[in-house]
Amino acid sequence: MIQELFEEEDIPIAEFENIGLSKDGVISLGETDLKALLSGHRTDLVRLENLQNGADKINLDAKLSLKRNEQGHLDLMIHPVYREPRSMEFLTEEEAEKLLTGEMVTLDKVVEIGGRKKEVLIEFDEDTKEFVATDAEQILAPGFVNNEALTQEQKKRFKKGDIIELSDGTKFRYSATDPQGMRSNKLHLVASILMDGGISYMLYKGLRALSKKEPKVSEDYGRGYYQALEDMNVRQVKDRMKGNNVYSR
Repeated sequence: MIQELFEEEDIPIAEFENIGLSKDGVISLGETDLKALLSGHRTDLVRLENLQNGADKINLDAKLSLKRNEQGHLDLMIHPVYREPRSMEFLTEEEAEKLLTGEMVTLDKVVEIGGRKKEVLIEFDEDTKEFVATDAEQILAPGFVNNEALTQEQKKRFKKGDIIELSDGTKFRYSATDPQGMRSNKLHLVASILMDGGISYMLYKGLRALSKKEPKVSEDYGRGYYQALEDMNVRQVKDRMKGNNVYSR
């Protein structure tokens, strides 16, 4: 979960038109990829064709994301697939090797950016072959997952990229390289957080495995998931009556 959510009307449509992914103001991306963009995450790999490169036109596979610039507007970021893993100045050779081999899935590290020290979460994106760093301050831990409250310690560990395990065996972790921003050992889960206006629910569907070391994804959800799903549906009906929206993935 990421604190900053973008509004659909702020998406730079012209930039999508330039890469052939928008026509008549409509972006030609699937629902999951569009929600990934609005959540500050990366999309899955997208095929871009006939891109102008000097006098030539090229085709490439890339992930897309949005980033707010200094003027407050959103810029379209293109993350192409590299032939070889790209290095990152924040990483030692040993750290990079562990992330590359999967010995370490995430790395929580304090680095200096623009003269300021920041805590970042670093992952390796196997699709694009690059290291990705996320500002830990932007990561928002859920208050509840499948109706089970997370402790302060669990929330702290979630923001560091650690795997969190619930009492029913459900495991999950934050992932900036995944379109949904979450990976789990369960195919679906419901996360929620207390907001000023009440509880905000998020339904995660079709989640991917935690890692290569834990590749199993189960459809055995447990009682907490179904109760959270029921609570979310009740809240959704109430919000619709009030003219509000419930955000689901």
